[in-house]
Amino acid sequence: MFETLRLVLFLLIVNALPPLIALLSKGRFSQPLDYGKTWLDGKRIFGRNKTIRGILAGIIGGTLLFPLLDQPISIAFTAALLAMLGDLSSSFIKRRMALPSGSEVAFLDQLFESLFPTIYLASVIPFGFFKAAAILLLFVTVAYLSSRIWSILTVADIPEDYPRTVSSAVRYKEWKSCHTPYARYHVWFNLTNILSDQILLTFFFKATGLYGLGEKNARSLRIEEKIYFFESLPEEFNGFRIAFLTDLHLDGMEGIADLIKQQLDTVDFDLLLIGGDIRMKTYGSIQPAITELQSLMEAVDAPYGTFGVLGNHDCLEMLPEMEDARVIMLVNDSAPITKGNSTIWIAGVDDPHYYNLAAPDKAVENIPDNGFIIFLSHSPEPYIQASFTGARLFLCGHTHGGQICLKEGKPIITNSRAPRFTASGPWHYQGMHGYTSRGVGTSSIPVRFNCPAEIVVITLDKST
Repeated sequence: MFETLRLVLFLLIVNALPPLIALLSKGRFSQPLDYGKTWLDGKRIFGRNKTIRGILAGIIGGTLLFPLLDQPISIAFTAALLAMLGDLSSSFIKRRMALPSGSEVAFLDQLFESLFPTIYLASVIPFGFFKAAAILLLFVTVAYLSSRIWSILTVADIPEDYPRTVSSAVRYKEWKSCHTPYARYHVWFNLTNILSDQILLTFFFKATGLYGLGEKNARSLRIEEKIYFFESLPEEFNGFRIAFLTDLHLDGMEGIADLIKQQLDTVDFDLLLIGGDIRMKTYGSIQPAITELQSLMEAVDAPYGTFGVLGNHDCLEMLPEMEDARVIMLVNDSAPITKGNSTIWIAGVDDPHYYNLAAPDKAVENIPDNGFIIFLSHSPEPYIQASFTGARLFLCGHTHGGQICLKEGKPIITNSRAPRFTASGPWHYQGMHGYTSRGVGTSSIPVRFNCPAEIVVITLDKST
């Protein structure tokens, strides 16, 4: 009996390691195992939830559990490998059934990842049919009940028109960051940020006498003019001007909305794009940021409208009030901009950094082939996937250009998983132009050094 329980515990731990590592890594290293490739039926092979990170976690973690099995490390490795192959088999079958990635199917989800290693262990330990059947029955029952309890605790009922992908990790993050009733306690869930940024950095700059200068720098907002040339740009859009604001953090630095208004009054533009992070706080009421946004938008004159995406500081609950303020929000969606007989497209994705919900393929699914796409993302992190969509221009922020930089403007910290060449200013990748704005506001503390805030005004030019 004791050996049976040890074997079941081994399988349960191996089964739990991929989602546990996904939570601990905060969405990093989430490359799908199938790299987005499709099978003969045109459907994904395994789906986006089966990642290289998760498979490696299951195999390596299971291998290290060899003392639990009381077997050589090679046997633990093989059993863990077979468990992951069984997990992939379940996902492969579900994709053929046209079930979405992440969907639950009782029994099927638990069967193969326990069946394959159990058959192997029965042959090498060895043990008989009835013990193998007991191991399978116990594992399937406990694994299924555990998944249901986790879902009940972390996944609430979702309205039909809910625009955000639902998972336990997302639900936890939304609860932590967005729900005002728990705001008093959210401070403690954000204690790390408070200690490292709002206390330690403030103390450092005040102790060195640099705080006042940094605050003055942060209020020095400039217009940055850029021209991009595209042979594929529709003729009617030659000379079309786009104002790009990102990382406004309107509830952070007092008077930031007025600074933005003053600068926007000095330039003409046809379209306004907002790259997310409307607010600074990641807990408590969203109303201070919304009030400032409404005031700002009342002063904006953008003939072709204003479009925006969510950032890692923003809550899904902000969408209705942001749209009431005349900002059309794109949550893995797209919108056409028509001028004369021609159209260009704005594709916008959900936050790719904290919530890790950017879905570039979904964002462009309604855009016709060869459509001219301007891709809007809060951070540069999905730039590779965006390039696969055929986007001509990728606009993002999040990094603040570093906010606190060395003298030559080189960022010390980017807070981005993307390569450093995407951290600030113009860049280029596989035929796609990119621009990462230094942003308008500040995060954590209201100071900037060697990294002035900016509003980017882009002119589209049809090169000949």
